[in-house]
Amino acid sequence: MTVASNLYVRILEHVFLSKFQEGQETIDFEREDIERAATELGLRSPKNLGDVIYSFRFRRPLPEAIRARAPQDRIWIIRGAGKSRYRFVAAVDVPLQPNRLLAEIKVPDSTPGVIAMYALDDEQALLAKLRYNRLIDIFTGVTCNSLQSHLRTQVRGLGQTESDEVYIGVDRRGAHYVFPIQAKGGSDKLSIVQIEQDLAMCAAKFPALICRPIAAQFMSDDIIALFDFTDTDRGIAIVSERHYRLVPAGSLSEAELVDYGRQQ
Repeated sequence: MTVASNLYVRILEHVFLSKFQEGQETIDFEREDIERAATELGLRSPKNLGDVIYSFRFRRPLPEAIRARAPQDRIWIIRGAGKSRYRFVAAVDVPLQPNRLLAEIKVPDSTPGVIAMYALDDEQALLAKLRYNRLIDIFTGVTCNSLQSHLRTQVRGLGQTESDEVYIGVDRRGAHYVFPIQAKGGSDKLSIVQIEQDLAMCAAKFPALICRPIAAQFMSDDIIALFDFTDTDRGIAIVSERHYRLVPAGSLSEAELVDYGRQQ
């Protein structure tokens, strides 16, 4: 664990434990609590207070001292609760992981070689492959175009949200869609919190469009897993999941093409 990582762990543990009472399922805190915790622990305050929260919301698991205090069959997550305000929530544990038994679909790879050469990280490479191979169109059945990458915006009652990319689409009936994308590569894990934020962002910024949040995950062997979600009375639910393998043009056999045709 790096010095910065250990600092983040100690500070967040202090924030949580100073407010936690047995039986609680929500705990509110503010960004200022992070600075206050550092002072009380005799530690230097992180230069970027927001990065402490972002790190544990989206990149890494919460400290063990926090996870161990979750109610049975729940996990602690951090949600936004307004500008510079956050909330620990004991949520139902629903891991977002690709189904390893799902069949893969081969798609001729249209990613320009020079783009593949110079992509700086897994997330950037994944977003490029989605874009150049029109995988969002293929997955949704809607004609789509990228509106903006890394869309950051403020949502009332939630605070700042960030979508890795946002697509706008039109279907054959003329209905308009917005597809916020969350992309994960390497060891990064998909988070239900990000899907919730994407739904809230769409409701606030694109109220007239049909919102279908999508998550993309690099799997082993260069397979891309795609999920789309909906909001139900029971919370966020997966509507569909597909796995796509990008292959060189001409490598699809006639038998595979016939088989894909039969699956309509």
